[in-house]
Amino acid sequence: MHEMALAEGILDIALEYARKNDAKKIGTISLRIGEMSGVETDALEFSFASLVKGTIAEDARLLLHRIPLVGRCNRCGKEIHIEHYNFICPACETGVLEIVSGREMQVEYLEVD
Repeated sequence: MHEMALAEGILDIALEYARKNDAKKIGTISLRIGEMSGVETDALEFSFASLVKGTIAEDARLLLHRIPLVGRCNRCGKEIHIEHYNFICPACETGVLEIVSGREMQVEYLEVD
């Protein structure tokens, strides 16, 4: 399950940040998850909840911000939400959409005490 590995990485980042800042508790971990990242958010939340038991992140709130898959047409320049992985511009019907957002998978911020 790749969400378990992602949850481990997120927890490692949070614990390292807390250690470097002498924090005693991790309150919130905010994540940016792109629509095309392939992350199953329910599985990620379940995995994270099982990993944090007994750590300073045990009561942490995991905030997930979904980032839409958006492309910019290389012909007409319009930015459009990409649906069904169709990368042909629906506006001009000749251009190809280059991804500008939607592949993100990053820790946006942490709140620690």
